[in-house]
Amino acid sequence: MIAWDDVALVVTVAAATAAVGVVVGLRVLRSVRQRPLRYALAVVSLTSAIVTAVAVATIGALMLVSGHALVVLIAAVVAGALAGLVVAMALGRALMRGSDALRDALGRLAGGQAPGAGGRDIGGAELSALAADLDKAHRQLVDAQSRERALEASRRELVAWVSHDLRTPLAGLRAMAEALEDGVVTDDQTVMEYHRRMRAEVERLSGMIDDLFELSTINAGALRLHLAKVDVGALVTDVVAASAPLADGRQVRVVVDTGAGTCAVADGRQLTRVLQNLLVNAIRHTPADGTVTVSATAGDSGPVVVVGDECGGIPEADLPRLFEVGFRGSRARSPGDGSGAGLGLAIARGIMHAHRGQVSVSNVPGGCRFEVQLPDAGGAARWPRAVGS
Repeated sequence: MIAWDDVALVVTVAAATAAVGVVVGLRVLRSVRQRPLRYALAVVSLTSAIVTAVAVATIGALMLVSGHALVVLIAAVVAGALAGLVVAMALGRALMRGSDALRDALGRLAGGQAPGAGGRDIGGAELSALAADLDKAHRQLVDAQSRERALEASRRELVAWVSHDLRTPLAGLRAMAEALEDGVVTDDQTVMEYHRRMRAEVERLSGMIDDLFELSTINAGALRLHLAKVDVGALVTDVVAASAPLADGRQVRVVVDTGAGTCAVADGRQLTRVLQNLLVNAIRHTPADGTVTVSATAGDSGPVVVVGDECGGIPEADLPRLFEVGFRGSRARSPGDGSGAGLGLAIARGIMHAHRGQVSVSNVPGGCRFEVQLPDAGGAARWPRAVGS
């Protein structure tokens, strides 16, 4: 039969002893909070053992437990306390080693070196996860620095190209303006030719400025797309027709092949800009009597527009950089051909990214192939009417 008085006595003594132990233990912990972690673990272990021993001794004395049995109980509690203390100290040393390893890893990370802590056993799943996060952060930092360096190099290259391309037409405009002002040319035919050339240079400069503004809008994420269902085949036909004078002037044939059902969700004006940039680029790099092919087909994931030329191919080392700002490669066009600042392909890539599509380039026998992948018309319900890049 349960003696409820004894139960109440045990509960009262245990609760009182535990309360005193918590108060004393917290004060001791507060006094060692600036010391190594192993001291705090030792305090926790000893507090638990001492509270247990005091509670056992008090309850045994109050319940008239024999002296021999009480000694045995206290000895068992002390043995457990010693075992707990040893384990706590071992855990403290392991945590200190892990903490030192993380401190070293942070120092290497601050110095721009790889932390090298992710593959080490530094004790505890949490510390190991933190070490892996440090290695991951280092890799991300290295990637970000690489992208920043590439972007900075691209900016410097763009400034150099734009400065060169702006200087050339401005020099021509200045020379012609001075010739007209000083009366060096007086016959009507020459004056009219000067005026025509000046207007052409002004239009070229205006086009370069428009390209720069468009690219800055794309890079700033401020490009707004007004999406609608677009007949890609009809759009390709219109772009080819608009580029006919340039093709005729360079004696380049343009062959068009548009398939049925090539509808996409796109901003028609911006998509026209992409295809026009690619087509003009192909015509300018195709020799006289060469052929440029343009096709629009319905692919598995949406319409695909392919522009192929006979430029002779692009050096493999230049292919990954072809869509970078201002990049022209080893076969750069001279400023006199009206090629602008080399921004057309970079603008095309930015517009396609805004469309959630892509544009790529590859070499084919005798030339290169630009491929534009567009979202299909089924995406209209999933896209808002205006989308930023």
